[in-house]
Amino acid sequence: MTARPDAFAPALQAAHDHALRWLDSQSTRAVPPSATVEDLLPLLGGPLPDTATDPAAVIDLLATKAEAGLMAIPSGRFFGWVIGGTLPAALAADWLVSAWDQNAGLTATSPGVAACEQVAAEWLLDLLGLPATADVGFVTGATMANFTCLAAARQAALARAGWDLDRDGLNGAPPLQVLVGAERHETVDLALRYLGLGAPTVLAVDDEGRVLPTALAETLQEGPAIVCLQAGNIHSGAFDPVAACVEIAHRSGAWVHVDGAFGLWAAASPTLRSLVPGLAQADSWATDAHKTLNVPYDAGIAIVADRAAVRGAMGLHASYLIHDSAGDAFEKVPELSRRGRGVPVWAALRSLGRQGIGELVDRLVLRARQLADGIADVPGATVHNDVVFTQVSVSFGDDARTRAVIAALLKEGRTWMSGSVWRGQAVLRVSVSNWSTDERDVEESVAAVRRAAAAVP
Repeated sequence: MTARPDAFAPALQAAHDHALRWLDSQSTRAVPPSATVEDLLPLLGGPLPDTATDPAAVIDLLATKAEAGLMAIPSGRFFGWVIGGTLPAALAADWLVSAWDQNAGLTATSPGVAACEQVAAEWLLDLLGLPATADVGFVTGATMANFTCLAAARQAALARAGWDLDRDGLNGAPPLQVLVGAERHETVDLALRYLGLGAPTVLAVDDEGRVLPTALAETLQEGPAIVCLQAGNIHSGAFDPVAACVEIAHRSGAWVHVDGAFGLWAAASPTLRSLVPGLAQADSWATDAHKTLNVPYDAGIAIVADRAAVRGAMGLHASYLIHDSAGDAFEKVPELSRRGRGVPVWAALRSLGRQGIGELVDRLVLRARQLADGIADVPGATVHNDVVFTQVSVSFGDDARTRAVIAALLKEGRTWMSGSVWRGQAVLRVSVSNWSTDERDVEESVAAVRRAAAAVP
């Protein structure tokens, strides 16, 4: 193996060709993988070779052998969990991020990446109507975005109570009340566990999963507190009443965090931002650009209004680092070294523009409503939620029949919609997150649901 400048060309060309073939196949291929891990291990494994393999041959082997085990997530007929596709500019920018191979933690190591991320942060705050002075950190996903924001919340809440967390730790700290809705996403609980805050206090919600402000007012106690709200329920797509809850929480001095993994993007749409009144009055916000914005993975975004709080929780200083006077990216996230995650976000925002982003969000909601309307006409189907955003929850009679319909649907493989349990009932959960989903994808997916329902007595 040599270090000549053209050493990369054959492998990169092979990757380019295989990538285009993969993307071109999405409209015709079945959505589920056709091979299991057990099928693939002999093809990709075996003893590690003693000698080198040509890089282009490695890429050919990887692409041809692994493909059978890949889910067609980029397909317009994939509606599982809440997983977006990838916009062309964002995908290409992500390739450049890998080729550039920059450490984005320090401004001094890569001013180019730092500038892209700073611009992306400014655009995001403007687009979502959040305070222009907030800090924005690029993390792996919504889980670490929640973790980062809640770490800042813990830091600030205990400091307000006169407790020095950095010096004294959590042992003996004043009790910190954390309140969450009964239908929050489990990653909030996971972040609280990481932070040593234990199980939260659960608030009652309405039939769509929205926190009841009266429950918050009755439960919130004096002393340091964090209130976690939700922009986008994973089953109903519903939004907590942020404005009312922020008013109640701030009267008691509580920090308000909004988990908006996919729903925060409603604020980017002129027709949908009424779903999140009072959003800018919260203290922190978490989202995932891989979902609604359709950026490749590793695209979580943590936004914190109090810069001192997040930098106090996440930052460090060391003599061997070249610190920037304006601050460095690593001070806003859990990692010191990381790739330039904000660059594909910059590319997605720049390629779509303000109008295009609003249209993207509106189109996802339109497709969700079209799917809900189509599936509602399937004999025995019941849509259980008010489709205000991108989520649809459906049953087909009792739990046993619903699960059987889901199994038949996934076995056929023309579309992918995941099963779940909502309000104690088995449901087919449809999440519309892919920019490429069009009316034909909707028609084909509804037809697949109809076939599956017809096949189950």
